[in-house]
Amino acid sequence: MFKRLRATTAGYPRQFWLLFWGVLVNSSGSSMVWPFLTIYLRQRLDVPLTTIALLFTLNSLAGFASTSLTGPAVDRFGRKGAMVLSLGAGCVFMLVLARVDSFGSAAVLMVLKGFTDPLYRVGSDAMVADLIPPARRAGAYSLLRMIANLGVAIGPSIGGFVTSVSYSLAFLIAAGTTLCYALLVGIFMRETIPQWPAEERAKQVKGYGPVLRDRPFMAFCAIYTFAGMAYSLMMVLLPVYVKENFGVPESSYGFILATNAAMVVLFQYSITQLTQRYHHLPVLAVGSLFYALGVGSVARGTGFRGFLLSMVILTIGELIMIPTSTALTANLAPPDMRGRYMGVYGLTWSVAMGIGPVLGGALNDRVAPVAIWYAGLLLGAVAAAGFVLLWWLLPRRPSVPAEGASPLN
Repeated sequence: MFKRLRATTAGYPRQFWLLFWGVLVNSSGSSMVWPFLTIYLRQRLDVPLTTIALLFTLNSLAGFASTSLTGPAVDRFGRKGAMVLSLGAGCVFMLVLARVDSFGSAAVLMVLKGFTDPLYRVGSDAMVADLIPPARRAGAYSLLRMIANLGVAIGPSIGGFVTSVSYSLAFLIAAGTTLCYALLVGIFMRETIPQWPAEERAKQVKGYGPVLRDRPFMAFCAIYTFAGMAYSLMMVLLPVYVKENFGVPESSYGFILATNAAMVVLFQYSITQLTQRYHHLPVLAVGSLFYALGVGSVARGTGFRGFLLSMVILTIGELIMIPTSTALTANLAPPDMRGRYMGVYGLTWSVAMGIGPVLGGALNDRVAPVAIWYAGLLLGAVAAAGFVLLWWLLPRRPSVPAEGASPLN
């Protein structure tokens, strides 16, 4: 396996590997906090779950608003500065959140965090697209997911115990690792934005018009949002659900999340090598079905093993979905519009994270906790049907296109 991995990754540039190892440092620290954030905020603020979910909605709305600026900014001013700014803001967020004592202050922090997060996501995704040719992008994105999830396997396993002693210490460690990554990007990475002659740059479109007129891509984004909503229910609400209804503590939930991460580390690259042989849309349909089954199966769980199995099923879908969707977006975007395409693609996560947890929180508070997971089952099934319908309606082309060509039609 490792021989094959070395052969297939030979030739990736040095900067890609700097990004690779930096992601490990950052994800190890930040994942000590994020999986337990709903529990921390609920205990710290003592408000209903729907109100806690509203904080994530505010975070997502801020991300949604900032994306209209982020994409063009990354295309015009570059990837590196956007990444450093986002990471620096993340460091401050962790330090201040450790002392939050009211819903209002938590809301302000979540809005600021949401506004700056897209800068890193869009900048790094565009940087990878700049560095790696189209046929190899799915593998590159899957490698970054592997190393990020190695960090997530490390972080929650430690964080579950650290947070049980002191949330403040966990926030301090997370801030330190984010700062280290920001310094790595700022000092050692070069800017990768394509250099265009002045006359060509003057002719380039400045807004989102061409992206919004790309109907197959926009249809993909709309459908992908439903899948993201199902995923968000699991990742945001599961820790609270299992603790309040079945007594599963943070330390045990940390191992459930670590299983998700370990599966990505062990199987992501192999799964991507398999899925990239096929058209993107049917692959995404299969991944959405795994989302539906994983989230829906939580409704039948009664203890640690059952919830662990649900996470395993969801993770299979994640292994299929995320590199495929990111590579599809990178392959579709013209070189001078990668930031904007990645920005619109990132909006699917902002919208999903904004709607999904609030929907789940409302179902928890007004219907029954188990209703969260039946809603997730329905959302995943709708996404799967949507991808199949889109694939059926569009003409067929090779799944790995030439630079800038659409793999959707």
